[in-house]
Amino acid sequence: MRNLFLVLFFLNGILFAQKTFRPLKDTLAFKEKIAQMAIKTNTLESDFTQIKTLSMLSEKMSSKGHFCFKKTNLLRWEYSTPYRYIIVINKDKMLIKDDVKLKKYDINSNKIFKEINNIMISCIDGNVLNTGKFKASYAENEWNYKIDLIPIAKEMRESLKQINMYFDKAVSSVTRIEMIESSEDFTTIDFTNKKINGDLSLEKFTLK
Repeated sequence: MRNLFLVLFFLNGILFAQKTFRPLKDTLAFKEKIAQMAIKTNTLESDFTQIKTLSMLSEKMSSKGHFCFKKTNLLRWEYSTPYRYIIVINKDKMLIKDDVKLKKYDINSNKIFKEINNIMISCIDGNVLNTGKFKASYAENEWNYKIDLIPIAKEMRESLKQINMYFDKAVSSVTRIEMIESSEDFTTIDFTNKKINGDLSLEKFTLK
């Protein structure tokens, strides 16, 4: 279960590291931009690069693939390197497929699966600020906005220390998600080549 949590939790790395962020003054205007993004975004496609930094290993684990999102509650993570596998969240179902097996899970029957689903969906569609599960702080630089999210519930803090979300200045979609676990393991997901509100077939969110 823990490995699944890590799997789900993307050139941009140097930019973010080098450019200093300052506290955002007009948080209300930014929140309104996030709200408008959530309303306007019906579908999202993107390539992604996921880098996992483990506290016990010197080498970083890198993987790449293609991501799809469709309202409401539909996600597809298709990993192409270094291994090929697909994770689909289709409302209350989670499907995981590799070259050998297809596994199916009922999200509602498992509290951890349900929480993973809620976090990922709310991060992508911008509604994470409305869940009441995180304490948020806001910052910006010339190129990006940044939201730091600290879990409020003690139970969540036992596995997840912080989520950092980055948006371009147009606030058209999330450009980067950073997830810091309580163990200090660190996952970064960068989204590139994004396509917003394109045609996405429902077949993308089924696996056989």
